[in-house]
Amino acid sequence: MAHGDITHIDIPVSDMERAKAFYSELFGWRIAEVPGFEGYPMWQAPNTISGGGLAPRGEGFTQPRSYVEVDSIDETLARVTEQGGSVVMEKSPISETSWWAIFSDLDGNTVGLYEGVTDTSDGG
Repeated sequence: MAHGDITHIDIPVSDMERAKAFYSELFGWRIAEVPGFEGYPMWQAPNTISGGGLAPRGEGFTQPRSYVEVDSIDETLARVTEQGGSVVMEKSPISETSWWAIFSDLDGNTVGLYEGVTDTSDGG
C-alpha cells in the first residue's frame, strides 16, 4: 500500500472548505463533488481505489475512525500539529515492523495511522 491509502470512510465536518484543505494537504487526497452527490465531496486516495466522503456534521454521521497507511507516522503527526490538529495517541508498536497512532483533526474527529515495513528480502 502507499502513503494515504485507506478504505472508504465518511468524515463528518463542520467547515467543508477547511476540511478539504486539511485532508488534501495531509494525505494528497483529491477531493471533489461528484454529480448526484452535491454537498458531499468525495475524496480519493493516491491508489485511486479507496476513498470516501466528507459529510456535513449533524446529518446523522457519527465520529469515524479508519486507519490511514503512511510512510512515516512521526512525519505525519508533525504535519498534523503544524496544521492545527492534535495527537491523541503517540506512535505505538503493533509488531517489530508495524506501528499505529491516532490523531484528532480540526473538527475533533479521531483518525488512526498505520505504518508498516514491507519485507524486501529475497527469502534467503
